[in-house]
Amino acid sequence: MNIIEQLQWRYATKKFDDSHILSDKQLTTLKEAFNLTALSYGLQTLKLVIITDKEHREKLVSHSYGQRQVVDASHLLVLCIQSEIDETDVNEHFKNIVQVRKTSESVLEPFKNQLKATIDDMPKTKKFDWAIRQAYIALGNLMTVCAIEKIDSCPMEGFNPEAIDEVLQLNLKGLKSVLLLPVGKRAKDDIFADLKKVRKPLNETIIEL
Repeated sequence: MNIIEQLQWRYATKKFDDSHILSDKQLTTLKEAFNLTALSYGLQTLKLVIITDKEHREKLVSHSYGQRQVVDASHLLVLCIQSEIDETDVNEHFKNIVQVRKTSESVLEPFKNQLKATIDDMPKTKKFDWAIRQAYIALGNLMTVCAIEKIDSCPMEGFNPEAIDEVLQLNLKGLKSVLLLPVGKRAKDDIFADLKKVRKPLNETIIEL
C-alpha cells in the first residue's frame, strides 16, 4: 500500500453513506491507534468517546451547525480532554511504567517528582491549551490511520462544545469535548469526493537546510 496514494484518497467527507457500518475490526484499529498516539510525557489525558446510536447523535446536529455527518457516518468519534490534570495522572502513568516495564520505583522517582512539579506549576489555562494540542495530535493520527484503512472521516471543529458536553453528560465524566471525527464510508453522490486536492507545490511548503 502506498501511503501517499492513501493520503491523496483521503478528504474531509461531506456526505456519508448512512447505510454503511464499520466492522468491529476497523473500530478496534481506530481504538488502538488512538491509544498509541504519541503524547507529551507519555501522559494520556485524553479520552475518545465513540457514539454508535443514531438517535443519540441526532441530538447533536443542532449543536454542530446542522452538519449531518455527525449522524450519517457509521460512528461519531468525540475527542475529549480531562477537566482536571494533576499529580494523579502522573502517579497513574508511573504506576503503569512499573507494571509494564518492571522498572524500579526508586529509579523512576526523580523523573516522577520532576513531572509533578511541572504539572503543579502550570496554570489551569495553560494545562487546557496543552491538553487541546494533544487532542490535535490524536486527531492527526486517527485521520492518517483512517486513510490507510480506507475509512472516510471528516475532522470537525465547528460545533458548540459546551452544548455537546451537556447532551453527552461529559461533565459527569470529568471531560470536555474538543474535536469531532465522524467516520464511515463516503456516499456515492458526494460531489466533493472526486475533486482534485489543492495544495501548494513542495518547494513552497518545504524548507531544506
